[in-house]
Amino acid sequence: MLNHRVIPSLLLSNGGLVKTRKFKNGVYVGDPINAIRIFNEKEVDELVLLDIRASLDKREPDFNLIKEIASECFMPLAYGGGITSMEQIHRLLRLGVEKVILNTALHRDPAFVREAVATFGSQAITASIDVRRKLFGRRAVMTLAGSLATGQDPVQAARHAESLGVGEILLTSIDDEGSMDGYDIDLLAKVSKSVNVPVIASGGAGTLDHFRAAVREGHASAVSAGSMFVFYGPHRAVLISYPPYRALCDLFR
Repeated sequence: MLNHRVIPSLLLSNGGLVKTRKFKNGVYVGDPINAIRIFNEKEVDELVLLDIRASLDKREPDFNLIKEIASECFMPLAYGGGITSMEQIHRLLRLGVEKVILNTALHRDPAFVREAVATFGSQAITASIDVRRKLFGRRAVMTLAGSLATGQDPVQAARHAESLGVGEILLTSIDDEGSMDGYDIDLLAKVSKSVNVPVIASGGAGTLDHFRAAVREGHASAVSAGSMFVFYGPHRAVLISYPPYRALCDLFR
């Protein structure tokens, strides 16, 4: 088993997989079922599935699609997008989702997050925190797919999520998402050092060295990547991939 999880992050939009840059300009990259079957063969640690349109469109998760995905997924599956009720969480967990990822609810309905943790356990609830860089080095936490500022900085948001009882934090740098130029290590380090729950690095991974830096310098407990696992070459041809297990073992040794 790896010392640090390496997690593909897949983005759903209108039933298909897309890949964005800075949370914009989603490019279709394929069918989610086909991608998951490939990741099954590669013995992936865990999978994150985010419906990036659900909250914006004010609709609930696509349970039929999630049921089909969960039935094909042989690794732990975390799902986020459009979750606003306890019944939805019940239904997702019954379908085979292992963790639910909450973003908008952290800011709009913290009492709901507390109730979810109390009912299902902290291990089943992940907080998603999306961060955008502002002038003079400031960083702002955003919600609704990066469209709405919450008024919090990343450390405040992380501590708030921890106080609600979540089991881990998925921390995404919006400015680096899809760039493949590396994570925001400074952001990672500040947030990771401010809380006692695991922090998953997200946004910017393009090489194995980026994973190493996120863990060693950013103090992340796990790393997530999207473009790195769905694109190949300078022209970003679609190719589902995942590093060999031995390479990951050596990376975190």
